[in-house]
Amino acid sequence: MLGIPFLAITGRRWARRLSHRGGRVVVNGGNCRWGDVNWVHYVHAAWTPRPLGSSPTIRRLKGRLHAAHALRSERDALRESRLIVTNSERTRTDVIERLGISPDRVHTVYYGSDPDQFSLITPQERATAKTKFGWDDGRGVVAFVGALGDHRKGFDTLFDAWTELAADPTWNARLVVAGAGESLSYWRERAATERVDRSIEFLGFRDDIPNVLAASDLLVSPTRYEAYGLNVQEALCRGLPALVTASAGVAERYPPSLASLLLPDAEDSSDLVDRLRRWQETKDSIQENVRALGQTLRNRTWTHCAAELVALTESRG
Repeated sequence: MLGIPFLAITGRRWARRLSHRGGRVVVNGGNCRWGDVNWVHYVHAAWTPRPLGSSPTIRRLKGRLHAAHALRSERDALRESRLIVTNSERTRTDVIERLGISPDRVHTVYYGSDPDQFSLITPQERATAKTKFGWDDGRGVVAFVGALGDHRKGFDTLFDAWTELAADPTWNARLVVAGAGESLSYWRERAATERVDRSIEFLGFRDDIPNVLAASDLLVSPTRYEAYGLNVQEALCRGLPALVTASAGVAERYPPSLASLLLPDAEDSSDLVDRLRRWQETKDSIQENVRALGQTLRNRTWTHCAAELVALTESRG
């Protein structure tokens, strides 16, 4: 938090240098106020952070101060921008409706992908990855990828659903959680207390997410707010089904044939239980549609994304 003003000062210094040399300047949200192009990946006005119940008072105070500063900086930076680029139509709508920006100044450019790093999982790669992680015992592998200290990621909803499923002797799957955060120890302790620690494996921070996905059979992302959802896109690119909240930006990319993978309510753990059971029963039937979506996402690389961003910027001279 103390570094925020120094980031802004450094950003404006480089912006001035680039502008004097005839370049265009792209900033992100409220990180640096500069009246050219603003590429928005998250809208602070669309989500109010909620501190953990166990958070110290000083952390809660810091959270409120940071949120207030982020809201003010975001509003001022976007109102000054000549062109605003968003990562989804959901984000575009938030910018227009919550910040009062004219629609003709806001345009959506979807993310690209790295088709080499997030390629379709081959049978051999899956077998090797499952053996490496010790998940080759025939049980299904359900993955969660996200920060555990971030309430909006919805791990608590998944945990509640999982405790219900784990109590059913017919449920034969493990949950693997890739992510760190201030509540990691809390969730480990709670899993032990509720005696579901044998079916949940907390991996902590990982820098090998492509391998984690290769060893998994499903990704679950019950987010309360998600401007896009790159973790979901990466899973789909690998050919992995992904359950995600219908309000997430990435959900716009889902065809009607995969509507069963969209969660209507991030708070509804009972619905998530039903959808996880349904996935286990019908996973083979949806795989073809998942692969088709993954191919579409892989075909749009970061080079395509960059080219579209440059073309849009140049059109606004």
